[in-house]
Amino acid sequence: MAHFINDRAGLVTDAIDGLISGSGGALARLDGYPEIRVVLRTEPEPGRVAVVSGGGSGHEPAHAGFVGPGLLAAAVCGDVFASPSVDAVIAGILAVTGEAGCVLIVKNYAGDRLNFGLAAERARALGRRVETVLVADDIALPDAAQPRGLAGTLLVHKAAGHAAASGAPLEEVAALARRTAGAMRTLGIAVSTATIPGAKPVPRLSDGQAELGLGIHGEPGIERIDLPRADALAARMTARFPAPIAGAERLALLVNNLGSTTALEMQVLTKAVLATELGGRVRLLLGPSPVMTALDMHGASLTFLALDEAIEAALLSETPVAAWPRARILREAVVRPLPEGLSGGPMPTPSRDAVVAGRIAAVCRALIAAEDALNALDARVGDGDTGSTFAEGARAVLADLDRLPQAEPAALCRALGERLGRAAGGSSGVLLSIFFAAAGSALAEDADWAKACAAGLDRVCEVGGAGPGSRTMLDAAIPAVEALAASGLGAAARAARAGAEATAGMERAGTGRSSYLASGDLKGHPDPGAVAVATAFEALAAESK
Repeated sequence: MAHFINDRAGLVTDAIDGLISGSGGALARLDGYPEIRVVLRTEPEPGRVAVVSGGGSGHEPAHAGFVGPGLLAAAVCGDVFASPSVDAVIAGILAVTGEAGCVLIVKNYAGDRLNFGLAAERARALGRRVETVLVADDIALPDAAQPRGLAGTLLVHKAAGHAAASGAPLEEVAALARRTAGAMRTLGIAVSTATIPGAKPVPRLSDGQAELGLGIHGEPGIERIDLPRADALAARMTARFPAPIAGAERLALLVNNLGSTTALEMQVLTKAVLATELGGRVRLLLGPSPVMTALDMHGASLTFLALDEAIEAALLSETPVAAWPRARILREAVVRPLPEGLSGGPMPTPSRDAVVAGRIAAVCRALIAAEDALNALDARVGDGDTGSTFAEGARAVLADLDRLPQAEPAALCRALGERLGRAAGGSSGVLLSIFFAAAGSALAEDADWAKACAAGLDRVCEVGGAGPGSRTMLDAAIPAVEALAASGLGAAARAARAGAEATAGMERAGTGRSSYLASGDLKGHPDPGAVAVATAFEALAAESK
């Protein structure tokens, strides 16, 4: 996999320099490249306890991204997924620690424990007051003698940073940090491992699989599972959290993106977690955000923290550090009514026509069944959602079938247009709404179905700016409607399919996302909208026999 880097050896130093350049003067570094890579505040706080942390790089924005008021005084950066050296850690401690002392926050990995621990001893020998706080929040192995330190480390940063900024003495800062570390637990899930820049990726998972209970260095998860729905996954993960989380009445929840999970997925997972029994006790939500990543790992972690008044106050305290995910008190979702006039008029009176209902249902079922195939086809020439667009519209129509004016063609078309305009996304949904609205107007003026459909297509061509040969659904719809007028539904279905297949030979698209593609990317692949139209006409013809 390609990466935006100069070379692997300079990856971390280049990244630190980029971070500092973008800080607006808020951050600085020690002059010790490449062996010593320490990020610190440009304006220290003399007389306050210094909070220092760090570890291997590759977890950005942790740790250097959390240097700032109310958080860290300094972060010590190692190579990718490797602990910094003892000299680097002690340089960071000495650079920011005054008479008030230092709290050193360490993730529970062997390299970090050893290097940070020895550095703390050396700093004490030099007369510095140093308290070490170990974070071991991982619950992947319930009986592990040495649980790993994961994303919960950042909550310890915030608790200690807030106490230090408030002027608390060293003993109180360390005590709050230790209490926070002991009151939280973390569990991770991923569907792909991390790709280390400059190294060849080694995939471990098949499609549809996930690893549950993994760390932040690309190491395998404790359990390999078939990835379930988000709600089932949330229930499975939250059920694993032991005391002190299981018995806490008030919780904070940090939803952490491990690197490359999309915002949509993270929001879906957050909703699913909050809907669980454990999620129902969450008072403070942090994220979903990428705060303790594992390079480009496609995954997430959940950190639950049992709250007391001091910890809650620390999490809610403000900090200007941009990467920090602000804690928010959960509120009931506000849902407001739809504005008046959205439907364009009063709802039509439902009426029944078994033949019409059967034909509508047949078309809807066919489009729903074709969802995956149409999406796969659209992925080659568009954004991969044509099948979902048509299927969502079809599901909405099916759900409202008994409320439609089935026995009144003009009113039926207008109702279908309004329903599709609301339920079907993208340009396809709008064009279908325009088609049915225009067809309904023509039917109201005593046109037959063939002429009404032709009127609808004329309006689509006018508004959409496409026509025959534009490589759109019109290339199937126009010949189908022409055949409908001359020879009926069977001929219309055959003409629609022939028109759809003909788009595979068209090397340019006149509109839509396909119009931005080169001819080589289009040739050989039929237009998915045209295939959807052919699918609808074939279902209609089959139902009408």
